[in-house]
Amino acid sequence: MQDKSPFNVLRLAMLGMIEGNGHPYSWSAIVNGYNPELMRDCPYPVIAQYLGRQPLESVHIPGAQVTHIWTDNPADAPKVAAASKIANVVSAPEEVIGKVDAVIIATDDGNDHVRRARPFLEAGLPVFVDKPLAVNLPDLRQFIAWQKSGAKILSTSGMRYMPEMKQLEERRAEIGEYRWITSFTCNTWERYGIHALECVYPLLGPGFTSAQTNHQDGSDVVHLTHKSGIQLTVTAIDDAYGSFGSVHAYGTKGQLAIKLDDTYAAFRAQLVAFIEMLRTDRAPVPFGQTVELMAIIIAGIHSREQNGKRIRLEKVLPC
Repeated sequence: MQDKSPFNVLRLAMLGMIEGNGHPYSWSAIVNGYNPELMRDCPYPVIAQYLGRQPLESVHIPGAQVTHIWTDNPADAPKVAAASKIANVVSAPEEVIGKVDAVIIATDDGNDHVRRARPFLEAGLPVFVDKPLAVNLPDLRQFIAWQKSGAKILSTSGMRYMPEMKQLEERRAEIGEYRWITSFTCNTWERYGIHALECVYPLLGPGFTSAQTNHQDGSDVVHLTHKSGIQLTVTAIDDAYGSFGSVHAYGTKGQLAIKLDDTYAAFRAQLVAFIEMLRTDRAPVPFGQTVELMAIIIAGIHSREQNGKRIRLEKVLPC
């Protein structure tokens, strides 16, 4: 990593903004603090809503600052910068090299992250890549090669950090041994399937064995098996926004349904984990787990493309 800024404040660059993803606004605000009046003009009203539920003075992460912003549409960057207190707008993403300690790729297109991350990983900068890291095998292999060569890469869904998920372990005695878990997201399998998958993945851990997709227009229902024998059904339905974050665990003694709602807490914990990784050089999530999660997403795509064929994960995992 390059020399830190004065007073050991980590300098972060927020790079990229595509349709349907307001993370440059929200993540930058969570790190820097924000201007409530200007945030009301953010094109994603939910961001102002969940930020506004927090005491204004509490919205920041000490010891880090988003100092640079670049967006795909140049007209967006000044608006994000003003709302989320970012000092520098750059005209090209590569301009931040040498000026920051780490980069956040804030786009959720898993077919485009290699291109976006390459300049920074090859320059030796740590990179956080918005979920999903990669939804095709060549790109996943490239990230694996970079990581094996020493690059510092982190990519997670904020849903991994949802505080409501603690209920499942705290009430495990009521549920008994897990037998089946369902998890739901809106939007597409490629873009949001990782949200529904990663929030429940820590309950089972590594060891998924197969994926099988039942596809209809606008929806993918993906049935997964695990070495433990526990089954998992992850569903992505494009327009079912009101059901996002629904998780249901079925066990030998009982069942528990929860709804993941605390987006602010999840995103903040996700960003804190990346910042701690920069300070300690210890990844909060083993990279092998991220590879397996991406392999599950890719297996779900392959199953859909093959009319619901059951895909063994061992056939997809690139290492």
